[in-house]
Amino acid sequence: MSTAVRNAMLDAITAQAGASAKLRFYDGTRPATGGTVTTLLAELTCNATAFAPAASTGVGGVLTLNAITSAAASATGTATWFRIVTSGGTFVVDGNVGTSGSDLNMSAVGFTSGATIAVSAYTITAGNA
Repeated sequence: MSTAVRNAMLDAITAQAGASAKLRFYDGTRPATGGTVTTLLAELTCNATAFAPAASTGVGGVLTLNAITSAAASATGTATWFRIVTSGGTFVVDGNVGTSGSDLNMSAVGFTSGATIAVSAYTITAGNA
């Protein structure tokens, strides 16, 4: 796919997420895409525009999360997957969470209720299939 096509696909995620999307972390087994969730561990609120335009990265086919507000974990558990939803809770994207080699990598995946959870950077890369 051309860079323009990959960027357009990624920018569709931004359009679908809308203003102030949410990044939610869950424990347990990730369901089928968009499926019923497991235990919600934390919910972080994205910037009014969740992602920078894909073309703005200077690297084709990469979508970068804008600033995201940290939040206190609402439950204790091990984050194994995440979901990006609209501000109203409509499904946009799911992915795996880990300390390396996952869709979203964190320094620690053990969440403790009341502890601050923060994400400093996150990107989605569209493959050239």
